Amino acid sequence: MPAPVPPPDDLHEWLSFEDPVEDRTWMFDVTFLLSPWSCIYGHGCQGVLTGPAEALAQGCCSYGAHFLDDDDVVNVVEHATRLTDEQWQFRKRAKRSGLMTTDADGVRTTRLVDGACIFLNRPGFAAGAGCALHYAAVSADERPLDWKPNVCWQLPLRQHDESDDYGHMTSTVREWKRRDWGPGGFEFHWWCTESPDAFVGHDPVYVSMHDELIELIGAEVYDVLVTQLRARGRRVSIPHPAVRRT
Repeated sequence: MPAPVPPPDDLHEWLSFEDPVEDRTWMFDVTFLLSPWSCIYGHGCQGVLTGPAEALAQGCCSYGAHFLDDDDVVNVVEHATRLTDEQWQFRKRAKRSGLMTTDADGVRTTRLVDGACIFLNRPGFAAGAGCALHYAAVSADERPLDWKPNVCWQLPLRQHDESDDYGHMTSTVREWKRRDWGPGGFEFHWWCTESPDAFVGHDPVYVSMHDELIELIGAEVYDVLVTQLRARGRRVSIPHPAVRRT
């Protein structure tokens, strides 16, 4: 008998269905959405530099957050005005120099201070290390995703929309991969969706990132997704590659 062919290293299972309202097809990375991935910032996250950098407590904030559009900018600026000196280490710096920069192509990102995002409080700050916007939102009993740049609250989810020649939209929702950071992503020493260290959550991603998914795809599509995933019970036919390799 021929030797069994091993599965590809990055084998994933997908779920697809038509949007109940729009002329759109949805495709979901079931392998990731059913996995127990969880953000481990402050609990073993090695960051996205070229070497292990857990002690810096930068997570994926070592680079300025790219703003999606004008609404994204306005939202962050409005919430930044609610931050106090006790919540935001670099508040005075932002008032002097601004909280974002714009490159020659018009791309706007949050300003960097000493090698990381201006909103990132560093180890030793009285309020603790971490995103000032996130900290203030929690303190105000509000959702951090309503305060932060879009890319920050979406990670590690990624939605990609592609229209065909006839205008039909296909929207793919999957895990964020190194390639999504551009060429520099392949230089990271560590990336969380590749590491078994981050697959330690108590709930599957579609539950733990309930709010984020609804913001991305809408409540109606989310309900269809949940119904299909729950119909499977706890069956995961293709475990996540990061877990499968261990």
